[in-house]
Amino acid sequence: MINPFSKLGISDDVVNAVKELGFENPTPIQEQAIPVLLEGSNDFVGLAQTGTGKTAAFGLPLLELIDFKSNKPQALILCPTRELCLQIANDIRNFSKNKPSASIVAVYGGANIMQQLREIRNGVQIVVATPGRMLDIIGRKAIDFSNVKYVVLDEADEMLNMGFQEDINDILSTTPDEKKTWLFSATMPPEVRRIAKNYMENPTELTMGTKNTGNVNIEHEYYIVKARDKYAALKRIVDYNPDIFGVVFCKTKMDTQDVAEHLIKDGYNADALHGDLSQQQRDKVMQRFRDRNMQLLIATDVAARGIDVNNVTHVINYALPDEIESYTHRSGRTGRAGKTGVSICIINAKETGKIRQIERIIGKQFTKAELPTGFDVCEKQLFGLVHRVHNVEVNEEQIDKYMSRINDEFADLSKEEVIKKFASLEFNRFLEYYQNAPDLNLSADDRGERGERGDRRERGERGERGGRGAEAGYSRLFINVGSVDEFTRGDLLSFVCNNGRISGKAVGKIDLKGVFSFVEVESAVAETLLANFKDVQYNGREVRIEVSGDAPRSSNRDGRRGGERGGFGGGERSGRREGGGYRGGNGGGDRRSGGSGRREGGNGGNSGGGFRDFSGRSREERSGGSGRREGGNGGERSNDRRRRS
Repeated sequence: MINPFSKLGISDDVVNAVKELGFENPTPIQEQAIPVLLEGSNDFVGLAQTGTGKTAAFGLPLLELIDFKSNKPQALILCPTRELCLQIANDIRNFSKNKPSASIVAVYGGANIMQQLREIRNGVQIVVATPGRMLDIIGRKAIDFSNVKYVVLDEADEMLNMGFQEDINDILSTTPDEKKTWLFSATMPPEVRRIAKNYMENPTELTMGTKNTGNVNIEHEYYIVKARDKYAALKRIVDYNPDIFGVVFCKTKMDTQDVAEHLIKDGYNADALHGDLSQQQRDKVMQRFRDRNMQLLIATDVAARGIDVNNVTHVINYALPDEIESYTHRSGRTGRAGKTGVSICIINAKETGKIRQIERIIGKQFTKAELPTGFDVCEKQLFGLVHRVHNVEVNEEQIDKYMSRINDEFADLSKEEVIKKFASLEFNRFLEYYQNAPDLNLSADDRGERGERGDRRERGERGERGGRGAEAGYSRLFINVGSVDEFTRGDLLSFVCNNGRISGKAVGKIDLKGVFSFVEVESAVAETLLANFKDVQYNGREVRIEVSGDAPRSSNRDGRRGGERGGFGGGERSGRREGGGYRGGNGGGDRRSGGSGRREGGNGGNSGGGFRDFSGRSREERSGGSGRREGGNGGERSNDRRRRS
């Protein structure tokens, strides 16, 4: 029987590599695009959602068209982010594993440029690059594109969203006029259409589905809650889906870090991915996520572009994107390679209009869903546990030597009693936690105009109150570890709690620096923490932690921070109800709700201008120039090309 990829015109050595990777049949875009691209005589525009197999759609034809006897660059693939650059390069290397002379080099910011230059000098046929770093290398006259026959622009709409139009122009000006340009995009805004017009001649256009539409394998849901209940709603959605493996999208880097920290404190396996992380930190976070050692990845749009991780079950929009088209890219993180997925939006009543706009763009209707009750969550968790117990693999060899002692322990219990007790181990925690859980769904009365005005006033007042007292009762501690030790704020939080033997709920703001950091903890536990840290070491050196002479921040700044943080934790007055830490098993005091009981306040801090300057730009946009341009070394892109990825 002839392999389906062979029927498309792919040679045996590449087909065998593809089969070893587990791909039996081509996806629709591969089936349609590969025969056209193999002709090598036309420019090409391919419109398809993320997760549909675009990399193989252009990567496999390139491997057939390139002369691997020559060590000169013959194909250039441009993409918007470091993560996507690495993903594409690794995929094409895997496809070409049976071609010994194939050389594929990934060129991106945040990594050692000298190493990349050495790889180019050693000979390369396919260069996969982000625009900023590619311009750096061109500027050093370290690469010759005169033999380039094919240029691929992947995620073209995202490159334009991130402001790479000028860079693309500069890069393409160094390539031959007679080259063929292949453009792949999830959406077709006017800017992408202009690229096709400027760089292509009568391109063949292939559209999988309707332009700009969402993946048909993804269900879209939205929940309407009060702004102060967003974090509580997020937790309830996660608890109702015991096997969730998802990406949570926030609007700014600060939101991303705060949501991640609150989830970690509450016992969830989560971490943040945003532009302030170094490349090493980003790689570390992404590796944990790819290995499924992390349940929830909390990310900004910029940081998450190009993430290609299989089997993501849920995408949760903690905040809707500013650009409605970005929703297509967010939701495309799930439902990949023919799998199904769910995209969820947690919104307030004023944002229902945006949902209608998104529906028009993606051509699919959202389901308005109701947040589960506490009883629903407990029931789901109970049967999730039963399912895991039923399917667990038993290591007979290891467990046999303990069975006699285990049987002795259970000798006085019947089978039914043993089952009840095992089930109750997990069930009791959820039952206690959700015993008096309130209904978080916004009622019809609450959605009225008067209710919204009152809610806004309430959030503002709470935010001010939370802000004024945000740092009261906290001690600021100095610790001699930081980002150079490859710590993220999540790592440092775990390090401090585990070694200091304190609850995560006792920790306030974490200020991660280079070779040191500051951690705020409740004054009541500060002495305990300091005592437990006396003999702690990290990588062979003594860890020093002491009370800092640096006073906590001013009340104005705290007020803003307090208001913001209240939005994540202020949903419930009692930590036992929606803010506590039932998963970790350590109490840590009930007065904090997803943060601090004194930090409640919904998003009231925002109404005082917490996130915006006088020009109305978000804080993320103001950081280092353009907020949508990914930084070469983990920050936001600035106007200095040397720092662009």
